[in-house]
Amino acid sequence: MTFRAAIFDLDGTIVDNMPLHTEAFAIFSSRHGLAPLTMADRRRLDGRRNREIFPDLFGRPLTGDELRAYEREKESIYRSLSAGRLVPLRGFERLVDALGRHGIALAIATSAPPENVQHTLREIRLDPASLVIVRGDEVPRGKPWPDVFLEAAARLGVPPADCIAFEDAPVGIAAAAAAGMRTVAVTTSFSASDLARHDPAPDHVVADFDEFLAGPGRDLLSPPAVP
Repeated sequence: MTFRAAIFDLDGTIVDNMPLHTEAFAIFSSRHGLAPLTMADRRRLDGRRNREIFPDLFGRPLTGDELRAYEREKESIYRSLSAGRLVPLRGFERLVDALGRHGIALAIATSAPPENVQHTLREIRLDPASLVIVRGDEVPRGKPWPDVFLEAAARLGVPPADCIAFEDAPVGIAAAAAAGMRTVAVTTSFSASDLARHDPAPDHVVADFDEFLAGPGRDLLSPPAVP
C-alpha cells in the first residue's frame, strides 16, 4: 500500500466525538420541538455541512440569518459538552509519526465550522500549522461531493490517486471515492457491516488507527527506504 498523502476527516475520525454531536443535536432538537435524530437521519446527514443539515431537520428552506443562528446555537452546545473530553482516536499519534518518517503529507478535510475545528485541534493538542486544513465552507459543494478532498490534494500538491482518505461516515467515503482516492473507514460511527452496505464501500475498514497500522498500513512501521 503506497501513497504520498493522507487526508483525514475530523469529527468521528481523528476524534471519536460523534456521540457528543448527537447529544448536542438532541438538546437543540428538544429546544426547537424537532424529532430526535434517527440512525437513518445520521446515515444521510453525518459528514454534511450545517447549511445542508439544518434545512433537512426543519423540513423547509432557511434564511441565512436562521442558518447562522441555528449553527451558533448547536455548535456552542457541542463545544460546551466536549470541552475537556476530546482525545485522538487510538493510534492516531502513532500513525502521524509514521507518516512523518516516511515523508507523507497530511491534511484535514472537514465539514466542521471554523470554531469547531479550532476547538477540536486545541483539545487534542494538534498544531494546525503542521498540516493543511480544508473546510466544507471553503469549497463550492460539501460532502458527498468531492470538492473538499480535491482541494486538500491540490493544496498538498499531490494527485488524488496518490492520496488515501480516512473517514467515518458513508457521505465522506463517497466524497473521497469520487475524488479518486482510496478510502479507509473507522467504525466509530457506523458498524463495518453498515459501511459495507453503502455504495461505494470503503477499501478498508478498521476499528482505529492501531488496527490500520497492524493491517493495511503495516509497511509504515518499517524504516523508510534509503534513497
